[in-house]
Amino acid sequence: MSKRHTGRKLAMQVLYQADVQQQPVSAILDEFVQPSAYVPETKDWATELATGTASHQADIDVLISHYAVGWVLDRINPIDRNILRLAFYELIYMKTHPNIVINEALEIAKKYATEDSSKFINGILGNYVKEHPCSPA
Repeated sequence: MSKRHTGRKLAMQVLYQADVQQQPVSAILDEFVQPSAYVPETKDWATELATGTASHQADIDVLISHYAVGWVLDRINPIDRNILRLAFYELIYMKTHPNIVINEALEIAKKYATEDSSKFINGILGNYVKEHPCSPA
């Protein structure tokens, strides 16, 4: 596994833990990421993704609510919700290519979420990308 893929998984885990424990991301990073055995590049990437996502979470949540038609944000599975948060952060603020973002989100969903999660996540991200084809570089 690449350091970036592993960093994305780690960032999603941090976001998930912060969400369900109702703790700041910084607290989860201190207890979960820093003492881990991951290489420094992976920890740095995970930290950048998690803190960036958390700093834009309110705006990202508005987008998720818009594209998750018929779903209230709090009713979305917390793993799915945080995979989506991470993906939207990368798409919008890091300008990562949509194919990479969607593929990574689906791989993480297949590993950590429910059987139907990848279809749900793919639909939301796919609809966003269709409406914003020029947003990523």
